[in-house]
Amino acid sequence: MKARILLLPAVAGLLGCTNEASHVPNVLLLPGYAVSTAIENAAYYRKRDQVEVFVKNNHPSLINEILTGGGPLLQEAMKIARVPMSEREALLLELQENKNLYAENAEAMVVTLMVHGI
Repeated sequence: MKARILLLPAVAGLLGCTNEASHVPNVLLLPGYAVSTAIENAAYYRKRDQVEVFVKNNHPSLINEILTGGGPLLQEAMKIARVPMSEREALLLELQENKNLYAENAEAMVVTLMVHGI
């Protein structure tokens, strides 16, 4: 009977061991994760603010460039959002397909640029 009682915690402990990642991080690493996340968030929001200011200041011109197949302001917006060169043509096509949305809503354009940026 005593062996069964000792065996239960050992089996339960082994069942918790897997080769898959755990969603619970090591408690000792949490302060480092917090600092890292804060730095990443600050960088993201700084870039997002730059994209938002640029889009809102140039929104009518950006819409015209989308309709005509691109231009220097649209390229600058993609550059600020850090959209890879390899994805810019596909992004332009997406902007053209949804031109009415982006013409009515500058924020939607900001979000789209940020989603495609790195």
